[in-house]
Amino acid sequence: MKWIYAVAGVAVFLKLLLLPLFGSNGGELEAVDWALADWEIVQSVVSEAGVPNAVSGIIFRNRLYDTIFEVVVFTVAIMGVKFLLADEQPTCTVYQFTDQPSIVLARLGATIAALVCVELAIRGHLSPGGGFAAGVAGGTAIGLVAITSSAQYMEQLYERYGAAIWEKVSVLLFVAIALVSLLGLSLSQGELGSLLSGGWIPLLNVLVALKVALGSWAAILLFIRYRGLL
Repeated sequence: MKWIYAVAGVAVFLKLLLLPLFGSNGGELEAVDWALADWEIVQSVVSEAGVPNAVSGIIFRNRLYDTIFEVVVFTVAIMGVKFLLADEQPTCTVYQFTDQPSIVLARLGATIAALVCVELAIRGHLSPGGGFAAGVAGGTAIGLVAITSSAQYMEQLYERYGAAIWEKVSVLLFVAIALVSLLGLSLSQGELGSLLSGGWIPLLNVLVALKVALGSWAAILLFIRYRGLL
């Protein structure tokens, strides 16, 4: 049977590799027409959303209803982590990096990731990126700090700055602004390509970044507390 799978795999590969070579001119023209149609769709999204990043325009305008539930699903996932680990006993020993070179490199990486987080959150509607990517960068920065700091220190920071409260506030604000936007109330789009453009999109980007980063922080603390780090 293995040789049958091998022959089938080679046949599929050759089909994908050689099929464009046997296309007719009509097929090529049809491909060009499809490309032009796709480009017109992108231009339409950019002009309607008022942001150069068409992906942000789709996520926070054309498919905003879906994005609301994506944020809610992430919130439910964090709650699920808390629920599943609630009955477990905290780990006695947390092993972390202690050598100075690793600590310096991790802190340097955290600084770079934090700067990327801020850049993607503020300018995600102007260039590739956005709130979700910014939140991942922020969570990465927090994770790099966590592997070089004590668990007690990370929890103290989490409590001191009220990260749990800000996480909930960001979700509520995102849902509220999204509903206002879906009702047809929008801010001025501004000048295309400027920082203050796209109506609600820049603010929604920042709120998503805040939610994802702080939610990641909560998950990291829970896993460190109950499962250790290394």
